[in-house]
Amino acid sequence: MMNTPKWVSDAIFYQIFPDRFAKCDELKKPGTFEPWDSMPNVFGFKGGDLVGLRHQLDYLQDLGVTAIYLTPIFQSTANHRYHTHDYFRIDPILGGDKAFEELLKDIHRRSMRLVLDGVFNHASRGFYQFNHTLENGLESPYIDWFHFNKDWMQAGHPLRPYSGQESPHGSGSYHAHGYQAWWDIPALPKFNTANAEVREFLLNVGTYWIERGIDGWRLDVPDEIDDDDFWREFRRRIKDHNPEAYICGEIWHHAGRWLQGDQFDGVMNYLFTKPTIGFFLADSLNHEQLARCGYNDIQAISGHDYAAALEHTFSTYKWPHTLCQLNLLGSHDTP
Repeated sequence: MMNTPKWVSDAIFYQIFPDRFAKCDELKKPGTFEPWDSMPNVFGFKGGDLVGLRHQLDYLQDLGVTAIYLTPIFQSTANHRYHTHDYFRIDPILGGDKAFEELLKDIHRRSMRLVLDGVFNHASRGFYQFNHTLENGLESPYIDWFHFNKDWMQAGHPLRPYSGQESPHGSGSYHAHGYQAWWDIPALPKFNTANAEVREFLLNVGTYWIERGIDGWRLDVPDEIDDDDFWREFRRRIKDHNPEAYICGEIWHHAGRWLQGDQFDGVMNYLFTKPTIGFFLADSLNHEQLARCGYNDIQAISGHDYAAALEHTFSTYKWPHTLCQLNLLGSHDTP
């Protein structure tokens, strides 16, 4: 019997990018932030926080929202926090652990749910185990936590964790930086999930926050951890702690591999989103923007074709998983 969470089938999700949703001016924070109403930039911080979010829960409930999905909130040096430094600590700029605990308590008091973003494919160059290797090279006990080019290191070539450094071996993440990086971005070293210590670390992160009371995980690029056994074990441990926890993968294409009842409950259903945009917004599509997020194949479609697309989407997976799809209209990865 498939163990999918019943509450997801009629949940109304609202995704929040914490740095830019709401802030509490009374919350003490380090330093200064860019003006709230100014145009955002890649590296700037607006100073949004979890206390400000908690103060907006009445507003969200008035919208009909019953579940909140937060993009990453763990300690990080990036405003989007996909560059994780510490998986067991809420970013202090967001208010730290205390603000999170109060937010979660208030969300549950309102019979709402909270899903966090799990970035388990890659960490950051500030992540302790990676930084340890930057400092100690081949002598670091964490050398096998990531995909380092040991031959290159033995030849005396330095690791290159910052862009702009020329590589003696040309382009490509493995040679350009001395290690594998997600999308060749040196700030995002890719975990070696074949390493038992790494697997256990990541699995413990998953269960730790479920034990703290969150209602599920949205998994960032889980198809890039190309290991069904890892995700089966992830599901087993999460469901052992909370059978009603939601496990949702960021899969942009057909996701049958992960929706067999032994890995994810659902996925971010871009197969629903794309024809929906093509039908409702066909006259106002900005194709330049769409091409930047992988939506370059969206075309205007008729009502008949839209109905056919939905029928196909809703019959693609087994019904319990269809009821657990995250049918989104937009995300942090789309215009």
